[in-house]
Amino acid sequence: MNVLLDTHAFIWFLNGDAQLDGKVKDIIADTSNKCLISMASIWEMAIKSGLGKLELTGGFENIASFAFDNEIEILPITFEHLLILNSLDVHHRDPFDRLIIAQALSEKLIIASIDSNFRLYPVDLIWS
Repeated sequence: MNVLLDTHAFIWFLNGDAQLDGKVKDIIADTSNKCLISMASIWEMAIKSGLGKLELTGGFENIASFAFDNEIEILPITFEHLLILNSLDVHHRDPFDRLIIAQALSEKLIIASIDSNFRLYPVDLIWS
């Protein structure tokens, strides 16, 4: 299974938060699955962490090593992703989430998210 983690899913996994759905946690922990985190999510975490609105276990500076250690691939943002983003209807105003949706569509990934707004787009979801 190829799964793109929404920002909160990654944060909850990183922080060991009980809010993370057990099924999603098992999918992330199962290294036979390919799990990814968008660079958009990392950008969002950088902003919130820098503003003091987000506390991350191990600190922001250790996100890349945490992802590597847990076999979570960092998905870069490509021009193709932005082309798809540009064509999306604006059902959801969060720019980071819209980019995650565009990346999932482009890369044919399932999104792990609790955000019900993702259902407004033609993406495959687990957990929402």
